[in-house]
Amino acid sequence: MKKKERKFLQGLEITDVSSEGKGISKVEGKVIFTDFGVPGDVVDVELRKSKKSFSEAIITQLHTASPLRVKPQCSHFGVCGGCKWQHIDYAEQLKFKRKTVADAFERIGKIDFPEIPETIGCAENFYYRNKLEFAFTDRSWLTEEQIQSGKNFEQRNALGFHVPNSFSGVIDIEKCFLQADPSNQIRIAIKEFALKNGYTFFNLKQQNGLLRNLLIRTTSIGELLVLVSFFENDEEKIEALLNFVAESFPAISSLQYVINPKRNDTIYDLETKVYKGKNHIIEKLGNYQFKVNPKSFFQTNSVQAKVLYDITKEFAALKKEDVVYDLYTGVGSIAIYVSDMCKQVTGIEQIEAAIEDAKENARLNSISNCSFYAGDVRMVLRDDFITANGKPDVVITDPPRAGMHEDVVKTLLQLASPKIVYVSCNPATQARDLQLLSEKYSVEKVQPVDMFPHTTHIENVVLLKLQMS
Repeated sequence: MKKKERKFLQGLEITDVSSEGKGISKVEGKVIFTDFGVPGDVVDVELRKSKKSFSEAIITQLHTASPLRVKPQCSHFGVCGGCKWQHIDYAEQLKFKRKTVADAFERIGKIDFPEIPETIGCAENFYYRNKLEFAFTDRSWLTEEQIQSGKNFEQRNALGFHVPNSFSGVIDIEKCFLQADPSNQIRIAIKEFALKNGYTFFNLKQQNGLLRNLLIRTTSIGELLVLVSFFENDEEKIEALLNFVAESFPAISSLQYVINPKRNDTIYDLETKVYKGKNHIIEKLGNYQFKVNPKSFFQTNSVQAKVLYDITKEFAALKKEDVVYDLYTGVGSIAIYVSDMCKQVTGIEQIEAAIEDAKENARLNSISNCSFYAGDVRMVLRDDFITANGKPDVVITDPPRAGMHEDVVKTLLQLASPKIVYVSCNPATQARDLQLLSEKYSVEKVQPVDMFPHTTHIENVVLLKLQMS
């Protein structure tokens, strides 16, 4: 079989960056997307994929480094897919994210909107995550450098992150800059104990091995949850490992484990068991406490979640007599956070387990003016529901990345509430929905918030006001 001819371009200047984080340049009218390219770079590239209107490339030689470039802190940068923008100055990342929102509103929404303020960044742009999940593997991913070294890697047990675009690849992580210690120490200690005592690591393709996944959750008030997922139920080895973890890290508030013999990693349909401590940890946002367990759907950046909720509260400008709907309420965090400013908050969420958490969180904070309903928002938000719960003065909506279903948008147009506060993790689908809502609503305020530094992700809050007919 004839080898495909490799194609190269020399002296390419990167002029922009895409919403997916790739450098953009043009050659004879054709767009070239380059992995880890930064505006201002002059590079040689190898084309890896070519289509009629664009090509994808990788950098083979960096001739002129952009002034926006910085040295990545993490030794795994470029292989691990977690922090794709660690090589770009953080202040510039915030500008790119603001541009992502503006571009989506102009190109997709085609709507009028006020000037977008600067993105609110994280005061600490490393160690900001309160949740990390690691995978065990007996076939660690080999980097290009390791392959070229010619060494024989017989022992390939690893504990780390899945490699992007790979079914089974897991890169062994030495140090992660996403979660504060003792996260790194716990992960390394568990791996070293397992290697020393001959524990088998999971093989995804063959579906065997004892150790499968590790979940670590932390909170801003210092509580710590660790969950070890085992593929096989070897009681003696499970007991030995958990006892080691408990003795080595007495600060752990909740040490749990789960047996997961399925073909997928999800544990939402499995029973987790407490080995030591509580079955949950407590997080605090403002004046409110929230129970967080291994299965909780909770914001993964607690500090910025408070910033996001404060903006939501400010945009809503609630009055004591207001009735509020909180669509896609999750564990009720936004509903609870704004409950002190209004008469009643009604939350709707499709995931039943999240609604149970929301009810528990309301009880935990002695809140009596929040009610929560499980079900698909487009099916629940009907005339009888509105009659029973009252017409909302303010609607807060925080949908998943896919945005709101068109039926939900139609219902909101029929409801014609005076204000909608739209919180989004995807400016593209938010812009699409805003275009539909523009039939009756105008965009009054916009505020991007960076929840995930060194990634391309951006949260955006929009205030919509009902237009006077």
